[in-house]
Amino acid sequence: MTTATATAPADVLIGKAQDRTALIGVVGLGYVGLPLAMEFARAGFRVLGFDVNNKVVQGLSGGTSHIQDVSSADVTRFLKAEKFAATTDLGRLSEPDVVSICVPTPLSKTKDPDVNYVLAATNSVKQTLRRGQLIVLESTTYPGTTRELLLPALESTGLKVGKDYFLAFSPERVDPGNPKWNTRNTPKVVGGITETCLRVTVAIYQGAIENLVPVSSTEAAELVKILENTYRSVNIGLVNEMAIVCDKLGVDVWEVIDAAATKPFGFMKFMPGPGVGGHCIPLDPHYLAWKMRTLNYRTRFIELAGEINAAMPEYWVVRVVDRLNEQGKAARGSRVLVVGVAYKKDIDDIRESPALDVIRLLEQRGALVAYHDPHVPTLKDGDIALVSVPLAPEALRAADCVIIVTDHAGVPYELIAQHARLVVDTRNALARVHSRR
Repeated sequence: MTTATATAPADVLIGKAQDRTALIGVVGLGYVGLPLAMEFARAGFRVLGFDVNNKVVQGLSGGTSHIQDVSSADVTRFLKAEKFAATTDLGRLSEPDVVSICVPTPLSKTKDPDVNYVLAATNSVKQTLRRGQLIVLESTTYPGTTRELLLPALESTGLKVGKDYFLAFSPERVDPGNPKWNTRNTPKVVGGITETCLRVTVAIYQGAIENLVPVSSTEAAELVKILENTYRSVNIGLVNEMAIVCDKLGVDVWEVIDAAATKPFGFMKFMPGPGVGGHCIPLDPHYLAWKMRTLNYRTRFIELAGEINAAMPEYWVVRVVDRLNEQGKAARGSRVLVVGVAYKKDIDDIRESPALDVIRLLEQRGALVAYHDPHVPTLKDGDIALVSVPLAPEALRAADCVIIVTDHAGVPYELIAQHARLVVDTRNALARVHSRR
C-alpha cells in the first residue's frame, strides 16, 4: 500500500521538478514573463505561456520575440523542440503544474497600487485551480498582497494551501539590457505561505535559476523587492539634489561624484540624470508608502526622494530654456532635438521614461521637438506621436538646442559635439568624447 507521504502533492511536484516533467505556466509574456519562460525551457521543462494580447501570442507562436532580451532564435528553437507554446486561452490554466503570474502592477492616477491585473490573473487561476498546483506571484507589489488577496481567493475553492496546492511570492529582478545579469544568474528570492510551499517553490525554481534565496514568508519576499528599488530611488534622489546644489554653486557634479567614488568604503556611486524611469524605481516606493499610510505611518524619506526625482525633467527643461535665453532665443519656436527616449541606455523600453516628460514640457513651452533614438524608431505615448530622426550633421546644425536624455552607447557623441550649436547634457555623455581626446 502506498503511504500518504509518498503520494502527497508536494512530493509529487518535487519529483516532477527533479525529472523536468513539470509543465510550467507563465501568465504575462512581457519583460518579466517571457525571459522566465525561456529559462525554464532552456532547463528542459515544457512551458505554456499565457497572454491576453493576441498580437503577442501570434508573434511568439510564429517564432518572433517582442522583447529585446529574448532572441527570436531562442523562441523558434523552443517552439520546434516543443518546449514552449503560447496561448490566449486562460481556460488552459488547469494544465500547468506551476503557474507563475508575471502581470503589470501599475499605479493609479492617485499613486495608489493598481492590482487589477493581479486580481484578474488570480481569478482566472481560481477558476481552474486543481490539486497539486504551485501558484507563484512574481509581479512587484506591496507587502501582504499574496496573503491578503491571492490566498483568500484560492482558498475559496475548498483546496487547502500547503496541502492541496502551494502558494508563494518570488519577486522579479529583471534588468533589461544588462549584458551580465539575466534571469538565470540573478539570485532569486522566494517566500512561501507555508514551509511546504517554500520547499516546493525552491525545488521548481532551482532547476532554472542558479541561486535561490529563501526567506521566511511571502511578506518578507515582497518587501525585499520594495527595499531594493526604494534604496535606489532614495540614492538617485540624493545625487539629483546634489546636481542642483552643484549647479547653484558653480561646481561640476560629475567631478564631485567621481572624486567621492575613489573612497574604497562607505560610498556607493549613483549618477544624476533627468529623472527615473522603467517599471520599478518610479513605482515600487509608492507601493510601500501606500501600505504604510494604511497603517497610519508616513514614509517621509521615501516620499521626498520621489518628489525630487519626479521634478528633474522640469529642472532640465528650465536649463534648456535658460541656455536658449543666453543665446537670445525664446523657447517658443525653437527647435529642440531630444537624444534618447528610452528610460535607460541601450534598451527600447520607454515605460515611465523621463524623456516623455521632457518632451511634453518642452512642447508646452512652444518648442518644436524632434528626437533621435537608435532603439526606439517610433514614439507613441498618449499625445506624443513622433518618429526618430537620423542623427546627421544637418539635423544637429538645424537644432537650436540638443538635449541628451538617454546616453545610449551607440550614439555618435563626437558628431553632437562637433555640429550641435547648443547642448544640454543630462547624463554627462559628452565627457566620453573629451576623455578620448
